[in-house]
This record gives sequence, C-alpha cells and structure tokens, in this order.
Amino acid sequence: MNPLEAQLQYPFGDTVPAPGDAIAVGTGIRWLRMPLPFALDHVNLWLLDDLEDTLAVVDCGAATDDSRAGWEKVMDGHFGGKPLARVLVTHCHPDHVGLADWLCTRWGAPLAMTAGEYGFARMMAAALPGVDGTGAVAHFRRHGLSDPDMLEKMQSRKNYYPSLVPAVPQSYYRLEDGHEVEIGGRRWRVITGFGHSPEHASLYCAGLNVLISGDMVLPRISTNVSVFAIEPEGNPLQQYLDSLERFADLPDDVLVLPSHGKPFRGLHTRIGQLRDHHAARLAEVVAACAEPRSAADIVPLMFRRPLDAHMLSFALGEALAHLHKLWRDGIVRRETDSGGIIRFRTKY
Repeated sequence: MNPLEAQLQYPFGDTVPAPGDAIAVGTGIRWLRMPLPFALDHVNLWLLDDLEDTLAVVDCGAATDDSRAGWEKVMDGHFGGKPLARVLVTHCHPDHVGLADWLCTRWGAPLAMTAGEYGFARMMAAALPGVDGTGAVAHFRRHGLSDPDMLEKMQSRKNYYPSLVPAVPQSYYRLEDGHEVEIGGRRWRVITGFGHSPEHASLYCAGLNVLISGDMVLPRISTNVSVFAIEPEGNPLQQYLDSLERFADLPDDVLVLPSHGKPFRGLHTRIGQLRDHHAARLAEVVAACAEPRSAADIVPLMFRRPLDAHMLSFALGEALAHLHKLWRDGIVRRETDSGGIIRFRTKY
C-alpha cells in the first residue's frame, strides 16, 4: 500500500467480489465487480434493495461477453427471485452505461441519468459525426502528436464507443443536482460533478452515511479529466476541482463506494490528496513551459510509462486539460506555429 492509500481506511480489507459474486457493504447494498478489457480492468456496480421486494442497480458495466456472463451469475445467485425495477447510471462512459439497454429491456426497468449524460450517451452510441472519434486525429495532431502509427490507431478507434455501448434506452428519468431519489425507503441526494464527464451523478444517503461516488472520487487513481475534440477549448480540470467542493458538507467518515478500487473512508483526506496531485502536476507543467510545449510534449512528463493508443488519447487529453487551466488562469500563453501546431509557454 502506498503512503497515500495508508491515509484512508478500507473497511473490507483486500476482499473484492469475483465477477458474478456480490458482497454486502451496507444495509441493503451489495458490491458487484465486472471485468473491463482495458488496463483499468474492472468497474464496481452497486445492487440496492428497493421497495416492494425489488432491486435497483447503480451502473451496468460495458457491453462485453464477460460482463453479460457476470450479470447472468449475479441474477441467478443474488437476485433471490426479485425483479430489477430500476437502473441508475452515474455517467455516459462505456463501463457505466454499456449494458443499460440490455438490463432495462430484459427487466422492463426504467433508466435514470442526468440529462447531460443521457444526451452524450445517445450521441456517442449513434456514432454521430463529431463524437464518433474521427475528430480525435486532427485534434491531437494540432496538439503535437506526430507518430503516424499512433495517429492511425486513433483513427481506427471511431467504433470504440458503439462497440461497448451498442444501444441506450430511448427514454429516461432525469436525475438533477440536489434532488433526492428514494430507493428502498431511503433518500439519496444527487450530487452532480463536471470535468470527467458532462454531468456526472454521485449519490449520497445520509441515513446510511454512504456515498456512491462513481468516478468523481477514486481511492488509488485520479479520475481522467481531458480536453477532447468535441470541446476543444474546454477547461475540464477547473470544472473538476470546482466540483469537488460539492462534497464539502459530507462527513469525513462516510463510506465511499467508488467505481474503481475498493470502498473506503476518509473522503476529505482523499479530496485533499487529489487537489495536491493536480497542484503538483500543474507546477511541473509550468516549469516545462519555460520553453514552448505542446500537449504531446507534456505527456511524458505526466505519464512515465508506455502508453497504447487507448491510454495515449486520455493522456493527451489530460495533459491538455492542465495546459488549458494554466492558460485560462493567465499563467501561460497559447501560440500556434506556421504548421498549425499549438504550444504553450509561460508569460514571464
């Protein structure tokens, strides 16, 4: 365990559920874990007892054969004959919404998401121009990526989202910031967050002292905040840091149920760690920008390991997110050379 992890409390130790299994983590809450075909190899899902002997689930997993098989085992072994009455999704990324349509159709269950996440999921599943990945090559080329092999691999990723989210339900119930959702006779407050995705929904139950944090607060890694082609002038890092303030009124001993990693306590300690992490990265980027630097130049500074095309797209987006915060804060200026490459350098 690294020193930062040691500052948190893990009430379930090293225990994690196998795919198809479930672990009780609170009154009426069970922890599921489904595999992912990435370096980040799992996603946590949360099965909740609902009213009238029914069940609700928060997040669904990606639409892969392994995840479907895991769900079949869960339904056979842990549903206890109860129907799935509701599907809630924190945000539009494939590991969270991928199997929503499959589950909703199978059980006749409604979907609940925020409007921002639902709209983006529908657009990306439909592979609409501009959100289908084809714009990534030009976007990252402008920001200094020149490796032809990587550019070709990124171009071929245009079907990445629809392959993991083949369909999204055609209707939904809207989750809104500050509103409460009643699940199993208990109230869960919606806390929206920005920067990682368009309108991420975390869920907090004061009665249980539990926070389903989604990807907004993770125990071991910092959630990705990226500038992508669809919003090329975005400032997602600032949005993310601002969003962390929305958890300020929660107790520090709240049980945090994250989408990746293990349940933990020490919410405000972890938020402080995340702020320190980004402050350190920003300081490194400022120092590097004494000379003009593109986002591609910054990637090796922030990510000191080999990256495949999938990971590189997120690394480039995150490097650009840090550069954009510094640019919006007036600490660096942005320059475009004669070849159309965008670079950043400190003003003074």
